[in-house]
Amino acid sequence: MKLKLYRPICFFDIEATGINIGKDRIIEISILKIFPNENKENKTWLIHPGIPIPPQSTAIHGITDEDVIGKLPFKDIAYSVFQMMENSDLAGYNSNRFDIPILAEEMLRAGISFDIKKHKTIDVQVIFHKMEPRTLSAAYKYFCQKTINKAHSAKEDVFATYEILLAQLDKYQNLKKDVKSLDQYSHQKNIADLAGFIKMDENGHEIFNFGKYKGKKIIDIFDIDPNYYAWIQNSDFPLYTKKILTGIKLKKFNTKKKNSF
Repeated sequence: MKLKLYRPICFFDIEATGINIGKDRIIEISILKIFPNENKENKTWLIHPGIPIPPQSTAIHGITDEDVIGKLPFKDIAYSVFQMMENSDLAGYNSNRFDIPILAEEMLRAGISFDIKKHKTIDVQVIFHKMEPRTLSAAYKYFCQKTINKAHSAKEDVFATYEILLAQLDKYQNLKKDVKSLDQYSHQKNIADLAGFIKMDENGHEIFNFGKYKGKKIIDIFDIDPNYYAWIQNSDFPLYTKKILTGIKLKKFNTKKKNSF
């Protein structure tokens, strides 16, 4: 079953020093770009993270500190990644919860504005877990009758993810085949900032999803407790979350300024 594409889609997979979106760093990224004419382009980068790779992470993906000696830091390859993904949709396995948020953090550290609203996103894991809860290796065996020879190799994982999605489209006839529909099916409900600290209420207003103001409208809290914004900006929250909050604050300020004339 073919995936209906109206523009390119980038399947990508990331290996990192850990799973803390705000603190950990990317050490490998592989992108498989699929074009509407079915042409493919693949690029894999091994990256020096600038911090030690913990043994527990190496045990998962097999990448050591020695492997990244002499490799470029992410900031030096960030624009190449950005160019490959620009004007494309995104797909991955657990990508909405991990790969996209950590990529957004690295992009912002490199001075590149990453706006998820410019991309449709398909999370193959979400589709799989809704249909048949399994791991990536089990998904590959279940849908494609194949075995991943080197689990957690970014390049092998990203190709497996692409094959799994195509197999899912074959198996689940109720799944719509276009990226827009799969984007909607893949998403966590009403998450506004990738990491889940900000949600949308039933009226489309951004609300806090953590802390003492959980469930409260953000624009109201910025009026009641203006220091809360400063506290978040100076705390260990993901950069993308801070960027979204800054956008909300600026929008409120501009609205007030407009109404004052």
